[in-house]
Amino acid sequence: MMDPDAHLLIVDDDERIRGLLQKFLIRNGFLVSAARDAAHARRILSGLDFDLIVLDVMMPGEDGISLTRDLRETSSTPILLLTAKGETEDRIAGLEAGADDYLVKPFEPKELLLRINAILRRMPDAPEDAAKPKILSLGPIRYDIERGELWQGEDQVRLTATESQLMRIFSARPGEAITRAQLVEELGRDGGQSQERAVDVQITRLRRKLESDPKQPRYLQTVRGAGYMLAPD
Repeated sequence: MMDPDAHLLIVDDDERIRGLLQKFLIRNGFLVSAARDAAHARRILSGLDFDLIVLDVMMPGEDGISLTRDLRETSSTPILLLTAKGETEDRIAGLEAGADDYLVKPFEPKELLLRINAILRRMPDAPEDAAKPKILSLGPIRYDIERGELWQGEDQVRLTATESQLMRIFSARPGEAITRAQLVEELGRDGGQSQERAVDVQITRLRRKLESDPKQPRYLQTVRGAGYMLAPD
């Protein structure tokens, strides 16, 4: 059964495939970020934890097998490789690098979904870490970091997929200013002023759910010249 709280990272240099996979997996209940290459993925991974990485093997610059091998030195996050190569030696190379599974292109999206769910079912529950807060208090609002849920009293505050991703980004770095450009990258969007303005719109909508007075925000603050910052109690 699918874990509705799972956060996936899609890494593929093909913008069309990347977008299609992101939309398909979001429709199936996942939180999804996307990266256009290995360098972009590294920047996103430096600030966010994921439940699974879907990684294309053939990319310009650093390839997926090299990235997998490097990530395995510090991370146990499951990795599913996407490859156009079906030869046995290529599949073995991916698995030896530390991948949990592979899928040969072209593939049916449903098969990708089944493989993702199979990997997630095999993962053990994460151990409790008493040193890290599980809940962020934002006045009368509380944010459950593990579940990615926003609550006001006994009522859950509904978040859109983008709002959920923003809360995960901010909650991973409370008290730290994050630039618009960083937010655009970590949301898996292509850069540019139009995307940064779109982030401003999403921040305005999120503030309506967090703040008693969204025009004078206390918890999701604007830091002049530096971006936005989540400032929990």
